[in-house]
Amino acid sequence: MSSAVSRLPPRPQTLDDAYGEPENFLEVDVVNPETHGIGNKRYTDYEVKVRTNLPIFKLKESSVRRRYSEFEWLKAELERDIKILVPPLPGKAIGRQIPFRQDQGIFDDTFIENRRQQLEAFLNRIAGHPLAQNEKCLHMFLQEPVIDKSYTPGKVRQF
Repeated sequence: MSSAVSRLPPRPQTLDDAYGEPENFLEVDVVNPETHGIGNKRYTDYEVKVRTNLPIFKLKESSVRRRYSEFEWLKAELERDIKILVPPLPGKAIGRQIPFRQDQGIFDDTFIENRRQQLEAFLNRIAGHPLAQNEKCLHMFLQEPVIDKSYTPGKVRQF
């Protein structure tokens, strides 16, 4: 091997390297599903919690509540605005909305928990994509208490 091409000697790993906070991280959790309303006005929303040290996000920690329809909005916005493959959302569960079921349908605890897990996986796949991290719609979805659906699509600017 020529002397012009050589490898750097490995650096021993420290405890901080192994167990310290990562240099850049973005944690997104979907937790605490709550069902609101009565009769045919019932709906379930989920708490979306974010922790990050990525400089592009204006809040380092945030918590907002989102309904399934708002996850659909985010997916549609991302598909329209950026050229990445957006993962699928869990299905609408039309069959579970039929009246006179023997269970709670879309308000059944098992169904809600399965949907929560799938929504969390969906958000983590999107939030982990570097192109999606720059989109205003993702920032609004993750950190703004109310989604302004009349916003101007585009990239988030870092200052």
